[in-house]
Amino acid sequence: MLPQLKLDAPTVVSLLTGFIHEQITRAGLSRAVIGLSGGIDSALSTYLTARTLGPDHILCVMMPYRTSNPDSLAHARLVVDQLGVRSETIDITPMVDALIATDPGMSPVRKGNIMARERMIVLFDRSFREQALVVGTGNKTEGYLGYTTLYGDSACAFNPLGDLYKTQVRQLSRHLGVPDVIIEKAPSADLWMGQTDEGELGFTYEEADRLLYFMIDQQYDNAQLAEEGFDPAIVASVRSLVQRNAFKRRLPPIATIADTEQ
Repeated sequence: MLPQLKLDAPTVVSLLTGFIHEQITRAGLSRAVIGLSGGIDSALSTYLTARTLGPDHILCVMMPYRTSNPDSLAHARLVVDQLGVRSETIDITPMVDALIATDPGMSPVRKGNIMARERMIVLFDRSFREQALVVGTGNKTEGYLGYTTLYGDSACAFNPLGDLYKTQVRQLSRHLGVPDVIIEKAPSADLWMGQTDEGELGFTYEEADRLLYFMIDQQYDNAQLAEEGFDPAIVASVRSLVQRNAFKRRLPPIATIADTEQ
């Protein structure tokens, strides 16, 4: 691991739990809702939020689709059992399939986007019922690469993990006691059978984090990145992803008319 990405875990936990507490209480609330997928990111958000609010003030929602890996639900339940948080399981298959049926030839990516957005519909509905805020689970690496679905897994009231690279998510998860089976499994959005994040991206998260650190945090140009030993083809691919998906990291632009008013 790149030494510059190593965390002072106790300090970061203190900062993030303080952030969660501030966001919840500022809204005049005391509860949170989290979509718990069985993956490391949502597990870490749950551990941090449980430490902040207490397990009784969290609702974790598991939302499997008919093609979801059964291990995902099992790992989510492992987190629920270990922390003692409240939970609910909602099968999104009927909701998703109703829209897929209107265009049966749609690609796996389109189907995956529907699943991600349907899950967010469920979470925001439950947040209204619970009078709670939806806690985000996306990390910094996914944000830079655009490996997220607008108004799907990127939607939330606030996000405690958004400034953590994926390798830092793993560090903090180990520190907080997230089960090893969750930390060590291949990251996957679990949108179709056999799908893995790194398989789709074409490189590992550790490689991506190291490159992104030098490319963005240190603002290295291509020549400097080559001196660090990065493959020019991967550099070009990652830089293209970062630039092409910049719109996902911004609020929708609003046209202003104030200057034209008399």
